[in-house]
Amino acid sequence: MVCEVMKMQEFPGGSKNKWSKLWKKKWFFPALYIVLAIFLITGVVLYQQVQHKATEGIDDIAEMPSNNDDMFDEKAESVLQHEEIIKMPVAEDVQAEIVTKFYDYDASEEEQEKGLTLYNSRYYQSTGVNIAADDGESFQVTAALSGKVQEVREDPLLGQIVVLHHGEQISTYYASLNDVQVDVGDEVKQGDTIGQAGKNIFNEESGNHVHFEIRKGEIEVNPEDFFNEPLSKLIDLDTSQLEEAKEKSEEIDEESNEEDAEDLEETPDKEDEDAATETNRDVSFSITV
Repeated sequence: MVCEVMKMQEFPGGSKNKWSKLWKKKWFFPALYIVLAIFLITGVVLYQQVQHKATEGIDDIAEMPSNNDDMFDEKAESVLQHEEIIKMPVAEDVQAEIVTKFYDYDASEEEQEKGLTLYNSRYYQSTGVNIAADDGESFQVTAALSGKVQEVREDPLLGQIVVLHHGEQISTYYASLNDVQVDVGDEVKQGDTIGQAGKNIFNEESGNHVHFEIRKGEIEVNPEDFFNEPLSKLIDLDTSQLEEAKEKSEEIDEESNEEDAEDLEETPDKEDEDAATETNRDVSFSITV
């Protein structure tokens, strides 16, 4: 029993002696440092691998919705464009006025007269508005809305013409231009310069001006009803009544043209009138004799 107790008492002491002997070895601390370094390096490598995988996952997630972002951007841009406020097609620093109004079938006769254009001894109904500067000089014509250039051409009566398309069957029409600065296919932002206001043969009385129209489909609408209004108001417009009015007007014009043609056929030429007068004189002279 005494021996066993003595052995138990010696064990701890013996253990301490063993550790003391190990610490005193020259290779102990270098070996310990190497082991710690291995553990440290292994930990760093594992951490970097985990972080790299996490970064790749984040990049994949960021790349996956890129198309969706484009889609959302397109939708956002479309919504913003629909909320654009329709502006007069003139630069902000230009003092301009409407010199020829849109011919409105429901307006009073006085207002309708302001929407007529005299050309070649005949009156034509204005399908837009003529805008001129207060000083009568030329000015910058700008895009009333953001859109894409659909047409650029020159007309012998109306001058240079530019047509912009804005989606939803909406288009704007600019005529009597000089120095056009856009080409077909160009993307134009609201307020961008399209050209300079000029003169044309069809409406010489307006001087330097731009003829401006707003169309939904094939129907022209009164621009003054939509200036400083959101584009969505024009998109929501029901054009059925305007189509009916346009058809009635075309029928009236056809009937008027037919009546004019009949009057011209029934009206004798001046030479015929002179010949008839001479014949009457001869007959009168014969009777007198």
